[in-house]
Amino acid sequence: MSQTATAPGTGPRVMPADTPLQRGARGKALRPVLMLGGIAVVAVVSFLFWLQGGRIVSIDNAYVRAAKLAVATDVSGIVAEVAVQEGQRVKKGDLLFRLDAAPFRINLAGTEANLAQIALSMEAMKRDYQRMLRDIDAKLAVVQSDQASYDRFANLVKGGGVTRAEYDDARFKLAADQAVVASLRVQAEVQLARLGGNPDGDVRQMPQYLQVNAQVDEARRQLAHTEVRAPFDGIATQVESMQPGMYLAAATAGIGLVSAERLWIDASPKETDLTYVKPGDHVDFTVDTYPGRVWKGRVESIAPASGAEFSVLPPQNASGNWVKVVQRNPIRVAVERKQDDPPLRAGMSVVVDIDTGHIRHWRDLLP
Repeated sequence: MSQTATAPGTGPRVMPADTPLQRGARGKALRPVLMLGGIAVVAVVSFLFWLQGGRIVSIDNAYVRAAKLAVATDVSGIVAEVAVQEGQRVKKGDLLFRLDAAPFRINLAGTEANLAQIALSMEAMKRDYQRMLRDIDAKLAVVQSDQASYDRFANLVKGGGVTRAEYDDARFKLAADQAVVASLRVQAEVQLARLGGNPDGDVRQMPQYLQVNAQVDEARRQLAHTEVRAPFDGIATQVESMQPGMYLAAATAGIGLVSAERLWIDASPKETDLTYVKPGDHVDFTVDTYPGRVWKGRVESIAPASGAEFSVLPPQNASGNWVKVVQRNPIRVAVERKQDDPPLRAGMSVVVDIDTGHIRHWRDLLP
């Protein structure tokens, strides 16, 4: 292909076209420039991307958690009533189920009667102690009379005024009555000890009374625990596992209760992703059930140990075939709820993005 050009003062002149050899030479000269320029552009773009990266930590090993409880009671009995249905929302204090209370009322009546009997017995012991004191006083009067007779006979026996036998009778009678007085005093001391050392004390403060009163309190507590109420607001579940008429042993799991308000996210990032993560960091997360919707939250806490530390069989790394495995440290994310948010249910899968606020610097590349 030829080109034409016009020179001043002359007519059109035909320029010779580039030969294939000339075009190939120019292409070879430009090829290194283009290759080096492309590499430079990729390097610059990669460096800029690296500077902007590392701020967001994304975790897909994360799930919605909620406060949940298998509601039980510490007394055994027959289920008399189930007051909720599956999926029903309940408030704190609402009745969930009730056991047959008749055996517990009978037990309470028996312990209350026993308490009244103890109070009467303690009052009788106080009066009996006063009787013992009067018996001691009466016996002391007899001992004084015996002592006077003995002293008189001791003087008369020397002059033959009384026989030796009469003198011995007086002496033995005095010793016997003195022994009786000592015995009565011991009995009074025992009775006083049973009264707690205070014969005029309040019966309700004495150990025997307090012991039986504790039994009454326990009977009342057991009666109160025949009615099982919701410990927090939530949604009842596994209701069909409990039916009226069934026997429920103490501490056996009954109706399940899942909180609809106390929700959080449990995420398990790799330990290498936690370099700049800290409590308080802002979190965006999405729930697989609701694609396209973004929730807000914040990092509430970071576990002080990896998940392997709490396993039943922790890994033993002392063996010769040890292989390093990246560990995962659980973190908890507090959820910021809004009124128009769809319901979150325990166990839902989520993807968590944590904004660490960390910005990389070129100096980070230096050794």
